[in-house]
Amino acid sequence: MSNRTLAIIKPDAVRKNVIGQIIAKITESGFKVLGVKMVHLSKNSAQAFYEVHKERPFYGELVDFMISGACVPIVLEKDNAVAEFRKLIGATDPAQAEDGTIRKLFADSKAENAVHGSDSDENANNEIAHFFSKNELV
Repeated sequence: MSNRTLAIIKPDAVRKNVIGQIIAKITESGFKVLGVKMVHLSKNSAQAFYEVHKERPFYGELVDFMISGACVPIVLEKDNAVAEFRKLIGATDPAQAEDGTIRKLFADSKAENAVHGSDSDENANNEIAHFFSKNELV
């Protein structure tokens, strides 16, 4: 079964100019890119996107980080896309991520971890809709 997930190249990775390297790693892993754009999130948009974490202590820092610069949301398709992408990006803390994962290669810390990946099919659909209309996807 083929399904979709949302990836976001976060502001730290955009600042380090590794967008192309991350997208290459994604496509080399068999994902099809259905939509991609560069955006600078507003505070309201970031708060809405991360509302699931609103009660957690890192919520404010996460929102501030995500509005600190441009990010690149990407809609990806592959069999078992959510789980496969989470495996590709590695652990949230790059020090604990497996060698060859995106976070091991490009992230600096648990807070600035280069990429976001949806954690469930339901969240993937909601997250994709946050950034993309149906006519923006191939």
